Amino acid sequence: MAGMENRSPECIGGERRDDRRYSLALDLKWKLVRRRKVLDSGNGRTLDLSSGGILFDAGRQLPAGLHVEMSIAWPALLHDIAPMQLVVAGRIVRSEAGRVAIQMTQHEFRTIGGADPRPVPRFSSLLVSSRTPIKVDAIQ
Repeated sequence: MAGMENRSPECIGGERRDDRRYSLALDLKWKLVRRRKVLDSGNGRTLDLSSGGILFDAGRQLPAGLHVEMSIAWPALLHDIAPMQLVVAGRIVRSEAGRVAIQMTQHEFRTIGGADPRPVPRFSSLLVSSRTPIKVDAIQ
């Protein structure tokens, strides 16, 4: 097109990702999955996270293109009682020198069973709108 410069990707500077990345070092367990079969598994540590992906140290190179599931030890407690984990599914987009980047396809927070016998409240409703504050009704 007239008036537009042709630039190679090597000439583009700065951060081009859409999602902000957070440098967090959190313990995780990963497993490679193909057609519901676990091909390999191991432990690792996150290097950074965003809402769209995760970069982690798997301790070894993993094949790009395969699906991975992981559970990440989350540093916060639910209601100051229950330990939590972030459970993620995604696809490996690159892997080099044990550092693996995945694009997330699913994620959810789950509680981890612990020694605390107190029940964790369940939420019956979470109402969010631009005009009203968040309302959470807990059932014991």
